[in-house]
Amino acid sequence: MTAGLLLVAGGLAVVAMAWRGDNGLQTAANLAQVVSVVFAVPALVALFWQLRRPPAPATSPASRLDAAKEVLADAVAAQWRDEALLRSLDDPDPMPIQWQVTARGEIMDNPVGISTEPLMLFTAASDEIAELVDRFRALRRPRLVILGAAGTGKTTLAVQLVRQLLTTRKPEDPVPVLVSVAGWDTVTHPRLHQWISTRLAQDYPALRAPELGSGMAGELTVRAQVLPVLDGLDELPEHTRADVIAALNRSLGGDDQLVLTSRTEEFADAVRAVGDVVTSALVVEPDPLTPAAAAGYLRRCLPSVPSPSWELVLRELRAGDPGSALALTTRTALGLWLVRAVYLTPDADPATLLDTAEFPSGDDLRAHLFDHLVDALIATRTPSDNPDDLFRPRHRHDPEQVQNWLRYLAAYLTRDVGTRDFAWWKLARYTGAVTRRTRLRIGLAFGVSVGAVIGLAFGWPQGIMFSRWLGLTVGFGAGGLVAAVVTFTVWDSAARWPDDQPGFADLRLRGRIGRLVAMVLGTAWGASKIMVIGSLLLLGLRESFELGTSLAFSGLVIVFFVGLVGWVAFRLTTGVIRWAETPSQLKRSGTPWESWRRDRNLTVVRFAAGVLVGGGSAGLLFEASAMASVGFEAATVLVCSIAAVIFGLAAGLLAVFTGDHRAWPAYLVATHRLAGEGLLPRDLMSFLDDAHRIGLLRAVGPLYQFRHAEFQDHLA
Repeated sequence: MTAGLLLVAGGLAVVAMAWRGDNGLQTAANLAQVVSVVFAVPALVALFWQLRRPPAPATSPASRLDAAKEVLADAVAAQWRDEALLRSLDDPDPMPIQWQVTARGEIMDNPVGISTEPLMLFTAASDEIAELVDRFRALRRPRLVILGAAGTGKTTLAVQLVRQLLTTRKPEDPVPVLVSVAGWDTVTHPRLHQWISTRLAQDYPALRAPELGSGMAGELTVRAQVLPVLDGLDELPEHTRADVIAALNRSLGGDDQLVLTSRTEEFADAVRAVGDVVTSALVVEPDPLTPAAAAGYLRRCLPSVPSPSWELVLRELRAGDPGSALALTTRTALGLWLVRAVYLTPDADPATLLDTAEFPSGDDLRAHLFDHLVDALIATRTPSDNPDDLFRPRHRHDPEQVQNWLRYLAAYLTRDVGTRDFAWWKLARYTGAVTRRTRLRIGLAFGVSVGAVIGLAFGWPQGIMFSRWLGLTVGFGAGGLVAAVVTFTVWDSAARWPDDQPGFADLRLRGRIGRLVAMVLGTAWGASKIMVIGSLLLLGLRESFELGTSLAFSGLVIVFFVGLVGWVAFRLTTGVIRWAETPSQLKRSGTPWESWRRDRNLTVVRFAAGVLVGGGSAGLLFEASAMASVGFEAATVLVCSIAAVIFGLAAGLLAVFTGDHRAWPAYLVATHRLAGEGLLPRDLMSFLDDAHRIGLLRAVGPLYQFRHAEFQDHLA
């Protein structure tokens, strides 16, 4: 209430001050009246809203920590529920892969520090995940290293563990979170908890909700309330794998749990290089799938009455040569999935799998399956307009074009980046798309456009009221100056776009309107204090220096209100942006599509806030000054309106180019260039989302990966 009363009082004081003079202060008086009324209305509205809002309930740190755990658990569960559906992990059942304790004692810690029971009794199966989770929790310190050759189901087992751990989690249990270990830079983040907290804040924006308090991601990790599931140690450069193992042992406390996956030989090399194993971690490896187990899995995927060709294939697989190409291919989870994906389709003839002349070895058959994978998946998953239909893409794609795009993407990740993870916001950095020439073109495009209209807005009235040459001089001078400033600003800002991280914008109003109103109320309170203090200072100056009705005092009043309007515009613009960047307790994680969409929304919010607030404030000042000086004239109103629009556009561009998180503009530049060269589609994220729905890609937080690392290697 104080803010509203002071604001109105301040406005009345300035109006009264202006009325004390004669004609010399008429302009200032008119300006004061307009601005005071405009500021008083939102202040009173905000005051009414604040009074009707119930007070926020107080929460203790312990309750906020528990709430954060539940928010994280819900988000992770939703993330992997959808991803498991896309990967067909339970359709019809998980593959029956058997896991045993490694026989290589040199890569595992002393059994005494792992379990109180003999480790030789530890066996597990991917299709009996509940039993594996029970045995994992029964370990002295629940830590597990999952090893295996390429395509043996390591990541799939990690996903199964995450889902089962969440399903059976008690309130005191940590929340399992699967992340790609390839993103861990042990120089930047020497401790595991530092890196995990950074990833949590990025991948799960709900943890940054104001209701939970600040720094909640770090609090969860420090208090051992997160179980890191680190996937793909082998995907790191060779010289950094040992650093990760050393960092793990430095970071893990007595209560910390861990799951780590890696290819066997790469893990063994890292252990030898660092001279240490992962402390207290059980190490397991898979047994090869037997022909009978592979045939049994394929039979469960087939209709109740299989075709004669499939009957022949299953019979040969069970009783045929264990060294045949088909038997060797289906020894791994990847090979078995490829057979299912390519040949469990209406037009495929599975008898081709038995052609030993065409496929003399398992490698030949696997290459054949990879070559036909794109065609098979596109043929079986037709487009759908329903975005909630997870198994069907939104657009129709040409298989050959998809193959070419994926080949480039695989080569880009392998050659240019050296990783399995596709981060959309890094595309511009690694492709070098934002060159000096590109930055200059972007700067000139914006600079010339804004400068031309500014020149018109300033030069046209001068040409009408005085002379054409004066109008041209003023127009070219003002427009050229603005064009130069805007061009340089954009050119300089664009150099940093490729290094920006993605931002976040939550545009939902439900449950968040109170924060927006509170921001407006805070701005009104600040404006009221400025008006009261400024009015008193102006009155003091007038009386002390006997300025009377001089033009100097009129100028001071106008400058004061121009500064006040500018301050309010700046506060409202930055406040709206901060409001949009503040997440609510969302029940979902930052998927690649969501990460891209939220960063795009943030850019749009910044531009819109700059345009509306900057343009509205400028329009208020321009129209008030014009009406106070020359009265109401249609031409004057038109010129002021045009100037306000241009000022708003400039303010919007300034908000976009000078803030953080400009990953989306950099992405647009990169995709425009790559699409022009025919290497990737212009709407890249829509294509990647479709490839994910089809089954060619998988998602881990905001990152895309090829469905299997071997598929990426084959394409690259």
